[in-house]
Amino acid sequence: MRVVVVGATGNVGTSVVRALAADDGVTSVVGVARRLPGWRIDRTDWRQADVATADLTRIFDGADAVVHLAWLFQPTRDPATTWRANVLGSMRVFRAVAEAGVPALVHASSVGAYSPGPKDRPVDESWPTHGWPGAAYGREKAYVERVLDVFEHDHPGIRVVRMRPGFVFQRVAATEQRRLFGGPFLPGRLIKEGRIPFVPDIPGLRLQALHAEDAAEAYRLAVTKEVRGPFNLAAAPVLDPPDLARLLGTRTVAVSPTVARAVMAAAWHLRLLPAAPGLLDLVLRVPIMKTDRAREVLGWAPRHPSWEAVRELFEGLHDGAGMDTVPLAPDGGPVGRVKELAAGVAGASGV
Repeated sequence: MRVVVVGATGNVGTSVVRALAADDGVTSVVGVARRLPGWRIDRTDWRQADVATADLTRIFDGADAVVHLAWLFQPTRDPATTWRANVLGSMRVFRAVAEAGVPALVHASSVGAYSPGPKDRPVDESWPTHGWPGAAYGREKAYVERVLDVFEHDHPGIRVVRMRPGFVFQRVAATEQRRLFGGPFLPGRLIKEGRIPFVPDIPGLRLQALHAEDAAEAYRLAVTKEVRGPFNLAAAPVLDPPDLARLLGTRTVAVSPTVARAVMAAAWHLRLLPAAPGLLDLVLRVPIMKTDRAREVLGWAPRHPSWEAVRELFEGLHDGAGMDTVPLAPDGGPVGRVKELAAGVAGASGV
């Protein structure tokens, strides 16, 4: 198989490329990214391309599958830019898949595509995917789901798979996630057991996480097996503030959603934080997902518990971890933080 991975240099992308390159049934991988990496891996060629402007049909020609992972998280202050990259860029990817005659498309959707749902029981893949309108991430993920509905109707011969993972973490992606969501003022050295004074215990804050290696294995299976449709991806257990507090060796303090959102909104408006306050609303509203279909149809089972993935995030934040791709570049120390400030908090592009 020849597999093209679009958005191959980020958190999930590097892990997917690694998983595919290790599969004896995959003869070659083409990694597509806006900025070419220094990182190299066997059986993988690189193409520099922006999904918003490049001739993707030429890149996809001869591929047996396309994995679409590219997504722009920033700038949150310019939703037209993220819409152009994420929605219109995805539409260009899908159109190029059809024009190149690629038989399989695996698309990275998200738990963020789901409509608000329960936190006390899991829902399966039939739960509505209308997103949360108060967050650009949810709006865009949900809109792309509707685009895929039309695409599947118009191209029944193309095998379409939608992956809906929870929060994906690994050590080398910690600095990227700090830059995207925490910003230059987040003191990574303080993210260590016993140094955080408390974890806010916000009602509704229950989340599902998984390790990037486990997410990548699910993508590999979706590429190499004749499966279709959506798959929820998450590891056990579901995490809440007391779980996070135990990982950090600290306590919880009750904080109302209203207060938490007000603090986050103030920090965002003061340009101290790149993550828009609507993202908190989204996290508090997304449902808990049932992962039975991934286990039964894909034959997928995560190797890492959710808390291990989160622990790697905390360790990577403390150490400034990264790797040799532009999105995953390690923490640049004081000089790097100054460059982030010069670019403007929430003003720089994401993956």
